Amino acid sequence: MSEVIPFPVNIPERDLDDLRARLDLTRLPERETVPDASQGLELEKLKTLLDAWKQHDWRHVEKRWNAIPHYRLHIDGLDIAFWHVRSPEPTAIPLLLTHGWPGSALEFEQIIGPLTDPVAHGGSAEDAFHVVIPSLPGFGFSERPCESGWNPGRTAQAWAELMSTLGYERFGAHGGDWGAFISIELARRFPQRVLGLHLTMPLASPLPEDLAAPDAAEKKKLEKRNLFLVDVGGFAMIQGTRPQTLGYSLQDSPAGLAAWLSEKMIAFSDTRPEVGGGVSLAQQVDNIALYWFTATGASTARWYWEARRWTPRSAEEENAQTVSVPTACTLFPAEPYPIARKWAERRFINLIAWNEMDRGGHYPGWEQPELLISELRNAFRHARECVERT
Repeated sequence: MSEVIPFPVNIPERDLDDLRARLDLTRLPERETVPDASQGLELEKLKTLLDAWKQHDWRHVEKRWNAIPHYRLHIDGLDIAFWHVRSPEPTAIPLLLTHGWPGSALEFEQIIGPLTDPVAHGGSAEDAFHVVIPSLPGFGFSERPCESGWNPGRTAQAWAELMSTLGYERFGAHGGDWGAFISIELARRFPQRVLGLHLTMPLASPLPEDLAAPDAAEKKKLEKRNLFLVDVGGFAMIQGTRPQTLGYSLQDSPAGLAAWLSEKMIAFSDTRPEVGGGVSLAQQVDNIALYWFTATGASTARWYWEARRWTPRSAEEENAQTVSVPTACTLFPAEPYPIARKWAERRFINLIAWNEMDRGGHYPGWEQPELLISELRNAFRHARECVERT
C-alpha cells in the first residue's frame, strides 16, 4: 500500500515574478458590443478582476492552505493531493467532500472547522466529522494525468482506495458538479461502505412523459436546463470536444484563464446583494491563482472530454443507474442545472431529504457556508438514523 505523505505547498518565487510580468503585459480586446453579459464576461469586470489579482497575496493563501493538514497518496498511478482533518470527537464519522469545475478544494475551506469541531463553532458533538477533501485528478496539487481514462468512475474507485488507506471503511460522501458525479458513483459501486450521500446537484433527468406534461415548477426547471444546454453551457461543449486547443490559452494567459473561470463563478452563483453577492472577488482570485500556479488550465478542462465519453447517453440509462444508500439533497436557486424531485425519486430510491433553499447557487461552500454546514449535519443525522434501523 502506498504511503500517505505530508505535502506542504510552496510555489517558487520565480513563478510569482512570472505572473506579475504577464499581468503587466496583458493585452485586452475592446469592450463587448452589448450592455449585458450575453457575449461573455464584460470587459470592466475582467479589468476589476485583474486589478485585484495584481494585488493578491498568494503567500497568504499558502499559509492558510498549509495550516490544514495536506497530504499526497499514490493511487492507480497518480499522486492525489488531499486535506485530511480529524475531529477531536470520538463519535465523529468520516465525510468525503468532492469539488467540481471551475472550483477546487478551496470551496470547502470555510466549512472544515465547523464540521470537524462543531462544539467550538456552536454545534453539537454528535454532528462531528473527520473530513477528507481530495483535489480531483488534474486539479490543484493532484498530479495531472498523462493518459486518458480518468473519468468520474475511475476517480470514485480511487476515492474508495483513499478512504481505505486512511482507515475509513464506512463514510459519508458529499458533492456538487463533478463531485456529484463521483459521489453518486461511489454510492453505486460501494453501497456497503457509503453510509449516506448528500448532493447539491442530484443528477437525474426527466423522461419523455415529464417533458410532455410538466407542471408549472417543472416547466421553469426545464427552461433553465435548456438554457444551460444550448447557451450558457457552451463552455462544456468546448471542453468536452477540444480541451487541448483551449488549454493552450488557459496555460499561457492569466487574463484568459481568469475570464474563463470567473465567468462561470459569477454566472452560476446567487449574485443578489441582499443574500451575499455570490462568490466574492477575493474567493475568485484565490481560486484562479490556484489554477494558474498549478498549471492545470488544460488538465481541468480535459475532465469534460473524459466525462463526455463516460456518462449515460439517455435519461432512461441514467435513471437505471439507481442509488440505494440514504440520500439527502439540497437545492439552491441559482443552480444552473435544476432537478425536480419527481425525476430524482426514480434514481435515488432511498431519498431521505429534499430541501430547496431560498438563496445560494452552484458554490454553496463559498456562497452560503453556514447553510451548507447545517444541511450536511441534518443529512447525516438522517443517514445515521436510517443505518441504525437497518
